[in-house]
Amino acid sequence: MAFNEKFLWGGATSASQFEGGYNEGGRGLSHMDYIRRVKKADKEKVFPINVTVDMFEDHKKHEDEYNFAFRRGVDFYHHYKEDIALLGEMGFKTFRMSISWSRLFPTGLEEKPCEDGVQFYHNVFKECHKYGIEPLVTMIHYEIPVYLTETINGWESPKMIDYFLHYTKFLIDEYKDEVNYWITFNEINMIMNSSYLGGGMFVEKSKKTPEACIHQALHHQLIASALTVKYFREHTSKGMIGNMICRLQNYAYTCNPEDVLATQQQSQFNYFPTDIQVKGTYPTSILNYYRKKGIEIDWYPGYESILKEGTVDFASISYYHTAVISAELDKAEPIGAFIRNLENPYIKMTDWGWGIDPTGLRITLNDMNDRYGVPIFIVENGLGAHDELTSDNNVHDNYRIEYLRAHIQAIKEAIGDGCNVMGYTPWGCIDLVSCGDCQMTKRYGFVYVDADDEGNGTYQRYRKDSFYWYKKVIASNGEDLD
Repeated sequence: MAFNEKFLWGGATSASQFEGGYNEGGRGLSHMDYIRRVKKADKEKVFPINVTVDMFEDHKKHEDEYNFAFRRGVDFYHHYKEDIALLGEMGFKTFRMSISWSRLFPTGLEEKPCEDGVQFYHNVFKECHKYGIEPLVTMIHYEIPVYLTETINGWESPKMIDYFLHYTKFLIDEYKDEVNYWITFNEINMIMNSSYLGGGMFVEKSKKTPEACIHQALHHQLIASALTVKYFREHTSKGMIGNMICRLQNYAYTCNPEDVLATQQQSQFNYFPTDIQVKGTYPTSILNYYRKKGIEIDWYPGYESILKEGTVDFASISYYHTAVISAELDKAEPIGAFIRNLENPYIKMTDWGWGIDPTGLRITLNDMNDRYGVPIFIVENGLGAHDELTSDNNVHDNYRIEYLRAHIQAIKEAIGDGCNVMGYTPWGCIDLVSCGDCQMTKRYGFVYVDADDEGNGTYQRYRKDSFYWYKKVIASNGEDLD
């Protein structure tokens, strides 16, 4: 079955990894601006995105010495016209980007936004529409004003709900005529893998256990999302608003029923935020999990009706890899873990040890289609790899083309299965700072950016072989994948 003529082909970025200009236009610092680049040799000691209180204080103390790669991104702030022209040349139908909360409200407490920041995003949207590109805007791609991390411990505090609503209501009122597609939270479930990254908080500051603190913060995020969705419906006459999780498709390590049960439980844990955001209620599986683990949530007043009234129009996912699950004690791994150690002998691995599994994407799309009955948007997918810029300024990335071809074919087959898939935006369409490692070495884009892990380079843009291939894919609406 062919792709729908309205299928949204595009690519995805985030402000923190792409935008740069961290100290320009009145922007305040975000909590992600205090995640430092750690060289591979040191990663066994420190995983950069899992910032602790002690690490944070050390980063502030050495602010002029450490490599804070997210602060510079790849300088979209000054290159946005050139970058959007490249996306237009490829024929993008949509461009997924996020807005930096601290560019508009530097501390998160301001009553009125910073006008330079407001105008910057008007300029970006205008440039998108110049090329017929629909902005797909993520309201929060992890980052929050660092002032809120320092003063109220980020999303652990229910005060964040009102601060967030002040921000999102402004976004809707200000940009509703320019933006038709919104996502409230990027990968909302990733707070369970990195509480600092996903929650802008330090679990060691909480009176709750670390896991209870994380699920309390997630509850606040779910409430904030639902109230934003409700406001969107009440104050706009067009457009769609969705949610997003990092989808983790898993397989049982063996056909032992215990492995199958463990795999089902992992899937329930992965899906539960989307269950809440699409169906409007906490599933029994997660409530039972809370009971067994002794996790007590301070439920937000009226949360049940808020969640019911704030269900989303579409469900979006990032999809990168699959894993296998075992119930055996010597092989079992934490529930919800993003990276796992058990190997699947039936799939190949990337340079970073992620399983390449396009069939897993087809399985996920069918699963979600049956489970939710709303359109599904694949807003992140792609191959992080070492790219080499040749002496004549080319990048021959056939390995990326092969990866994307297989995944687009899987989407096409899922649509043939009856799945309602509304679009596809591969991650890092222009090279950006990779999140987990704060590095440029791991590249995803169709466009090469001349910058290294230390921030050295011209920051010039160069089209890769995959640029021309994806342009052809879009022009043929997914029919020509050769």
